[in-house]
Amino acid sequence: MGSTLVGHFTLFLISWLVIITKVQSDNKAFVDVWKQACAYSGRGVVLIPKGTYYASSMVFNGPCKGQTLFSIKGILKAPIDKKAWVGLESWISFRYIVHLEISGGGSFDGQGSYAWPYNDCQTNPHCIQLPTSIGLEFVNQSLMKDIKLINSKSFNMKVFGCQDTTFENIKIRAPATSPNTDGIHIGSSTGIKIFSSNIATGDDCVSIGPGTDNLLVSGLTCGPGHGVSIGSLGKYPNEADVTNLVIQNCNISGTSNGVRIKTWAPSPPSNVYNVTFENIGMNNVDNPIIIDQQYCPFETKKCGNGASSQVQIRKVKFNNIYGTSKDKVAVELKCSPSKPCVELSLKNINLNFPGGATSSCSNAHGTATGHEQPPACIN
Repeated sequence: MGSTLVGHFTLFLISWLVIITKVQSDNKAFVDVWKQACAYSGRGVVLIPKGTYYASSMVFNGPCKGQTLFSIKGILKAPIDKKAWVGLESWISFRYIVHLEISGGGSFDGQGSYAWPYNDCQTNPHCIQLPTSIGLEFVNQSLMKDIKLINSKSFNMKVFGCQDTTFENIKIRAPATSPNTDGIHIGSSTGIKIFSSNIATGDDCVSIGPGTDNLLVSGLTCGPGHGVSIGSLGKYPNEADVTNLVIQNCNISGTSNGVRIKTWAPSPPSNVYNVTFENIGMNNVDNPIIIDQQYCPFETKKCGNGASSQVQIRKVKFNNIYGTSKDKVAVELKCSPSKPCVELSLKNINLNFPGGATSSCSNAHGTATGHEQPPACIN
C-alpha cells in the first residue's frame, strides 16, 4: 500500500482502489485520481468516503480502459460564489465513457439557494445559464444507482447522447419554489431506463427532449413539481423525433401536471409517436392528463397569436390513469389545428374532482374504451 499527498487530498492507492480522504476544492487532485482509475484495464474505483467535501466544476472524461466506479458515500457540495458557476453548463460532467457506475448512497449538493435568485427565466428569455448538477454526455451501457441529488442550481441531471444506461433508486430533492430544477432531463438518447426513483423538485420530475427513443420509466414517485413531461418540443429547427416511450407504475402527487406533452406554437415540424402512459396514480394533481400544443411560457412576447404547432402527435396511449384532480378539467387534449393529434387511446380513466371532473378536447382524434371518468371527448 502506498500513499501520496496531492494538494489538500490524501490519496491511498490499494490495487487501483483510489480513496479520497480529504477534499477542499482541489479539483485537480479529483481529476488526477479519476485519470488513474480510468486508465486501469480492470475495475478502477474512485471512492469518496463519508464526510463533507467541496469541489468546483469538474469534467471526468473517457474513454476508460475498463469498468470505472465513481463511489460517493459522503456529501459533495458545489460552490456558492457566483464567479465559480455563472455560465457553466454543468457542475460535474461525465463524458465519453462506457461501463461507468455511479453509486454509493452519498449526496451531490448543488447549494442552489445561492443561485436561484438569479433565475428570471420565466420572464426573461435571455436569462443567465445556471449549471446542471450532473451532466452525462455519451455515457453508454452504464448504471447510476443509490445516490441523492439535493438543491441543484438548475436541472439536477441531464442525459445527452447516451445509450443503454440505467438509473435506479435515485432520490432528488429541491423546494417546490425552486426554478428550473428538473429532476432527470433526457435528450438525443436511446435505451434509457429509470426505475424506483423518488423526485421532488420545482419543475418536471422527468423531462423528455428531442431525439429520445426507447425510454422506460417505471416505479417513479413524483411530487412536488411539474410531473412527467415530453417536451417542450418544436422550439428549434430539425429536432429529432421522440419515439417508443413507456411511463408506467408511477405515483404523482401535488404537482402542477401529471403526464404531459407540450409543443411550441409556432414550431418547425417533428414527430412524437408510440408513447404509453399506464398504471399511474394521481393525487391532487392540477392537470392529470394534458397535451398542450400551444405551449408558450413567455406568452405573446415570443409566440405568435393564433400560431400553429407543426409537431405531429400520434399513437399515444393513456391506460389506467386514476386518482384525484385539483382542477375540474382533469383531461385536456389541446392539439394543433394544422397537425391534429391522431390515434390517441384512452382506456380506463378514473379521475375524480368534487362535483365531477370534465374533459376538454380540440383537434384530438382517437378512441376511448373501458371506464371513462371524466367522460372522454376525443373524436
